[in-house]
Amino acid sequence: MTTLVTGATGFVGSHVARQLVAAGDAVRVLVRRSSNLAVLEGLPVEPAEGDLRDGASLDRAMQGVRRVYHVAADYRLWTPKPAEIYESNVEGTRRLLEAAQRAGVQRIVYTSTVATIAVPRHGALPNENTQATLDEMIGHYKRSKFLAEQVSLEAARAGVPLVIVNPTAPVGPGDWKPTPTGRIILDFLRGKMPAYVDTGLNVAAVEDVAAGHLLAADKGRIGERYILGARNMTLKEILDALSAITGRPAPRVRLPHAVALAAGYAAEFYSRLAGREPQIPVEGVKMSRHKMFVESDKAARELGYKPGKVEAALERAVRWYEEHGYLANRAGGKRVAHAAAA
Repeated sequence: MTTLVTGATGFVGSHVARQLVAAGDAVRVLVRRSSNLAVLEGLPVEPAEGDLRDGASLDRAMQGVRRVYHVAADYRLWTPKPAEIYESNVEGTRRLLEAAQRAGVQRIVYTSTVATIAVPRHGALPNENTQATLDEMIGHYKRSKFLAEQVSLEAARAGVPLVIVNPTAPVGPGDWKPTPTGRIILDFLRGKMPAYVDTGLNVAAVEDVAAGHLLAADKGRIGERYILGARNMTLKEILDALSAITGRPAPRVRLPHAVALAAGYAAEFYSRLAGREPQIPVEGVKMSRHKMFVESDKAARELGYKPGKVEAALERAVRWYEEHGYLANRAGGKRVAHAAAA
């Protein structure tokens, strides 16, 4: 039997595909004609051309499939066409689940996001029991993922064998686009982060997040959510960790949110004129007003999820960016290869 992975050319999806191959699965990956397959180079996977917007292509991809890992998502904090995000993340998820049901798939792992859980609450940290509302979701990406999660929960209640995982902020090698979290690392390495805002994330190694997907397929309870995280860190702590890894100075100036928001609006104004993505998306600044800290012990209790040290994952991310030319001709700091011995 075959395992299907959507989003396998993305950051988390590529690690899920690799771990499935290592576990001996026959892996099929859903890819668009325009997909960049470089991240899967050398991996013995079967490409299936298709698109979440094309139900017929999903039916073809599901033939002979036993398990599905639906990792694909349109992860953008800014776009001139927000409807595209909802079409892929919400309606695409609906189509995929319907195709999986028609094919008699035995288990589906749907990759949601911690954003559907990590909302402001008094007292204890949010966890899988936290019930958020659509109004609490900031921006089109978060709203689309909230709606897609509702689609998945409804499917599970209707009998679809589906488990939901909610990754936090994954870091590590292979974040080639990069994701917003990877962009923080890359901006730091390129010296493009002179200041920081008072915010925070739960950070986890991407390899651990991928391993959590496989554990959820084997041990997760149908219709349940599992946060795949590791450590709650302020942005300043993340930058200080990167400074210790690389020898580059961490920014010392804390930027007020009002100033960052004004800069975001200015960046989006000029980006719309230029027709390109802004360096500082307004949605990202608005999200930063709230520290996305969570309690993530459920996955450890029920799945056996055991995340490793975040600092080691940050180091692997830095090394990967160095080795793949993202920092070409940039001076300053020390190469990670020498950091451990220094």
